[in-house]
Formats: sequence, structure tokens, C-alpha cells
Amino acid sequence: MEQQRTSAPDRAEGSPLVPDQPADWTEPGAHRVSDHVHRIPLPLPLDDLAAVNVYLVEAPDGLVLIDSGWAGPRTEKALGKALSTLGYALGDLTQILVTHGHWDHYTQALSLRAALGVHVRIGRGERHSIEGLDLSGSAHPRQTARLRACGARELADRVDALPVTPEERSMPFGPPDTWLDDGEHVQLADRRLKVVATPGHTRGHVVFADPAAGLLFSGDHVLPHITPSVGFEAVPEKSPLRSYRASLRLVRDMPDALLLPAHGPVAVGVHARVDELLAHHEERLDATLREVRAGADTAHAVARALPWTRRRRPLDALPDLHRMLAVLETDAHLDVLAEARAVSYTWVEGVRHFAVRV
Repeated sequence: MEQQRTSAPDRAEGSPLVPDQPADWTEPGAHRVSDHVHRIPLPLPLDDLAAVNVYLVEAPDGLVLIDSGWAGPRTEKALGKALSTLGYALGDLTQILVTHGHWDHYTQALSLRAALGVHVRIGRGERHSIEGLDLSGSAHPRQTARLRACGARELADRVDALPVTPEERSMPFGPPDTWLDDGEHVQLADRRLKVVATPGHTRGHVVFADPAAGLLFSGDHVLPHITPSVGFEAVPEKSPLRSYRASLRLVRDMPDALLLPAHGPVAVGVHARVDELLAHHEERLDATLREVRAGADTAHAVARALPWTRRRRPLDALPDLHRMLAVLETDAHLDVLAEARAVSYTWVEGVRHFAVRV
């Protein structure tokens, strides 16, 4: 399952670069970010996202990878080449810690496990979607059911009709060797990583904190240039935006650190970006409420009234999958407004209709 994004408080300029980082964050290689920690960008087979960062942690008892890339020969070749510049080979990897179960983070780990016996670990909350993924029919059955409840029946039909490719059906997927629990510490000889559950982007997303070194391996929870989608997974939780905002506040309460994201350059300071993300969602909640007050009564209608991406494009100008994510993100904002009793809703022929509470 690939991940995509829609709205975002995109930064026109990048965050300050740390030493040894190239101006283009997608430049191949192993780029040092801290003592015995290197960022390795790996290519992605996506039109809208060029690369995913994985992080190599050198430890006396073996190499550890945080996230792994999208399974395939290009990924394996790029990872092997980057390791070779440091004097290592793929066979030197001992374990892979994964922030969440999207294909660009998890599937190459499973390929390496099959080929080399590398130990793979992921957050326990991902179990729902890992065990619940079913590509025997359409690729996004739960999402299209939600689209119909959002009043986007035609879009749901279009997404349902998208074929599941043979490559997608053969993608390595399944449970890890062991699950990671919130608050657990992963001891890596001379380094101790704390597992912090940060549900929202997915229900089992975790970040890895290294307080002694001042590092946060943030996965897709905090990204420097874009806002992650919420709840895009095989078995999403009931209110992913509520969880995502709570997880942002949780990270904001942790000591500030160097941001080591899955997409985009390494950035100085997690807190500043978290503040931007929280402010963005407050603005979107205000805009969503404004459109309901103006008469938009379904998630689809609200989404059509809002601008999308930093280019502020209309909903209907987006590709179908991006339109799907935009409508579902709007629905997540409406859920938060309903929980706050700012709006109410009624069901009419399987569609949720919203109104401002008076």
C-alpha cells in the first residue's frame, strides 16, 4: 500500500541543512547525520514522491536499519551501493526497525528477511492492517465504502475500478518477527532507542527517539515539507485525525531534537515543524466549519470547496487517488468537529449530512 498526501503547509524554502547533507535530499548515497548514523535515500516507483529516507545505525554488534524502502531490485541495488561506500554489505544488517506498514517503509525489510534472515520489528498497532490487507478484490475497499458515505459515489466507483497490478499482488507482506510496544527501549550496544507510539498517519505508527544523541527518527509522523495523510491503511481507526493531533502534541512535549524524517531533508528542530502542523490542522478545521456554515453538507461537498496542495488546486483537478485522500481527510476533520460538538450529522440513504450546531 503506497502512501500519498494532499493538503500541506508546505515550506517554500527548506529547513536549515545539517552538516554533510546535500542540497538535494534525494541524492543517492550514505549521508552522515550524527555519530554512526547515516541517512540513505532510496528511490520510489511513484509519480509524486521520489524517495524515502532510511537510516543506518552502526553498532558494534551489527548494523540496524530504520525503515527499509519499497521492495524491488532498484531499492536493493541502491541500498547495497550506499552500504558499500561505508565498507559494508547487505549481509551485515542484523535487524530492521520499521516506523509503519506502508509499502515504502516495510516491504523491503521483508525481502531482506527472506534473503538474509534479517530480524524485522514494527509497532504492534500495525497488526490490524497487516493482517487485514486483502488485495483479492479492489485495492481500497474500506476507503471506497467511506467515500460513498461522504457523498462521493462516482469517485468511489472510479477507485473501485482501478486494477490491482500483479506487482502489487506479489509484494512481500505479512507479520514481522516481533512487535514493538509503546515505551519499549531497543538496546543497540552503545545506543538506546525509545519506541514512542504516534498513531494517526497509521494506527500503529511509531517514532524512535534517541535522547542521548538528540535525534528523532520520525518516519512519516513529522515531515519537513509536507503533511502526511491520516488513516490511509487497510484497517483505519475510527478518528485518525484526533489521534494524529494528540500524537503531535505528545512529540511536542518531548525534548527538541534533530528531525530525521522519512521524506525530505534532515531538519534542525522537531518542535518548530510540529507547531506548523498543528496550526495547519487548526486552519483546516476552521475552513471546514466555515464551508459547512456556508451550506456544504457532505465531506465531498466541503472538499470541493477547499483548495488542495500548496498550489491550491481544486479537488476535481487532482488524480483520483489524491481526490480520495482529500475527501477522506475532510471527513476526518468533520469527525473532529463532530466530536467537539461544533457540527452534527444525520444519515440519509447511506450518506452523512452535516450541519452547524446552533
